[in-house]
Amino acid sequence: MTPDIVWSLPGTSLISGEARGVDAVIARSQKIVSYGLTFNLKHILFGQFGVALSLNNTAKRGDLVLDEHFATVMSLRDGMVSAIDTYLSDVDMVNAFLV
Repeated sequence: MTPDIVWSLPGTSLISGEARGVDAVIARSQKIVSYGLTFNLKHILFGQFGVALSLNNTAKRGDLVLDEHFATVMSLRDGMVSAIDTYLSDVDMVNAFLV
């Protein structure tokens, strides 16, 4: 990752907004993992200036169920990830689950 990396994620959940810098990106990743999500990688797509991942996250906590399809687009600069943009299929579901 580049030192000035920015990871954007829509919504109002605890992980929404922009994570700026390597430490913030790692902290967000750790927070997501703490919810016990199962990540299923569907596809890896290559572009001229980056890589996109098609994924599905699932998890259950009490009566709450998460079954989220999303895409994460990583922009590359000098062979390092400089930006991550995450696109969600159901922002409200993520907002409700990641509280």
